[in-house]
Amino acid sequence: DEPVPARRGALGHAMTPALRLAAGIALLMAWVGAALLMAASVAPAAFAVLPSRAMAGSVVGRVLPVLFIGGILVGLVAAWALSAGPGGRLRAGVALLVSAACGVAQFVIGPKLARLREAIGGNLEALPVDDVQRVAFGKLHGVSVLWMGVALLAALIAVGMSFLAMRSRP
Repeated sequence: DEPVPARRGALGHAMTPALRLAAGIALLMAWVGAALLMAASVAPAAFAVLPSRAMAGSVVGRVLPVLFIGGILVGLVAAWALSAGPGGRLRAGVALLVSAACGVAQFVIGPKLARLREAIGGNLEALPVDDVQRVAFGKLHGVSVLWMGVALLAALIAVGMSFLAMRSRP
């Protein structure tokens, strides 16, 4: 019986810093693509074709947690991947901002929106424009969109920083 040699990676070698940067870039860009697809296609389509805004909001509300939890996980893995090499701490910190922004949107703003939606009970559109609950919902929705924007911007900055780091390598 021959012993199995110790292996440092799936291919038998350690993951190089350049490969880690490339993996981090790929992860972040995949999440950016999903977020942009949601914002530019899925949400507008749901509001355009479903018979009520309440139904469209329900559909979008079911998809957003997948996007936000995915952003949390992608940000964490990307932070590890982007931490390789010079400037790695800063790149990792920016990637962690993706996770933090998605976490706030999902676990702070999301539950507040859900409680408000439940308190309203029916169609938000049926409430007068100046109704306190409708105004509060609009503000929370805006804050949720803001956190999504922060996550997207942080992801793009981390990707840009990583491309620059890859270009400066010999």
